[in-house]
Amino acid sequence: MRLIFMGTPDFAVPSLHALRDAGHEIVAVYTQPARPAGRGKALRPSPVQVAAEALNIPVHSPERVKRDIREHEIFAAFQADAAIVAAYGLILPPAMLNAPRLGCLNVHASLLPRWRGASPIQSAILAGDAQSGVSIMQMEEGLDTGPVLAEAAVDIAPDETASTLHDKLATLGASLLVETLNAPLRATPQPEDGVTYAERLTRESGRIDWSRSAVEIDRQIRGLTPWPGAFTELNGVVWKIGGAQIVPSETKAIPGETLDDALTVACGEQALRLTRVQRPGKAMMEADAFLRGQSVAKGTRFGG
Repeated sequence: MRLIFMGTPDFAVPSLHALRDAGHEIVAVYTQPARPAGRGKALRPSPVQVAAEALNIPVHSPERVKRDIREHEIFAAFQADAAIVAAYGLILPPAMLNAPRLGCLNVHASLLPRWRGASPIQSAILAGDAQSGVSIMQMEEGLDTGPVLAEAAVDIAPDETASTLHDKLATLGASLLVETLNAPLRATPQPEDGVTYAERLTRESGRIDWSRSAVEIDRQIRGLTPWPGAFTELNGVVWKIGGAQIVPSETKAIPGETLDDALTVACGEQALRLTRVQRPGKAMMEADAFLRGQSVAKGTRFGG
């Protein structure tokens, strides 16, 4: 097929490679513009731009597309059979959705209609879902409301993080996309029951409320790794929490209070033993290594 590919982050890169390896003609790659990054705030191209340039595919990176008629004309002029969209990050107007012969197909990291929206991978872990997956969807104007052409599921492991699930779904999405394009395209409308929305995450999404149960906080830590990261405060200093283990506890303690000198912290229900921690300006460390350099006494209270 003659395809346009539209994506920005690492999640989209396996799909780009899979399409190229399967012999599809990718006439253009659309990605978001390079953004300032790092301490020097130098412009950094997106992972998709880096991959596309390595494959010698022309890259287009408009700042906006929704109301730019010239961009709509450029897009239509490619005369593509389809546009493949994988975490592109910009809303496509009808003029672009309808330009390719077969429209725009989206690689979405959930089993629709569950977790439409911006953070489906993280939301599945935060909610304690047993499964996640990938949907190949025919795009329309609504937010992830289009009919589904194919789905594939994966189990969410008890120690799953957003990072590990992301990598599984990126690989799964790439293979499912190629399989879908190799078969007759038959779309099934999404059911009206079971619709949920994954909200856009912010840094504040990672703030730990120790009055919640240990199970909920463990999901928060895993679901927000690596970004935005779960965090708490001790004496005004922010600690990032990279891992924890649920510890049964009948001890009546104030939520956020350490129950021993091994970073076991009381929660609203049960307790969590912190296993990976990070202080400002330091690398993430295993808790036992951290405690060899700094003690945290029983009765210390985390908060914030």
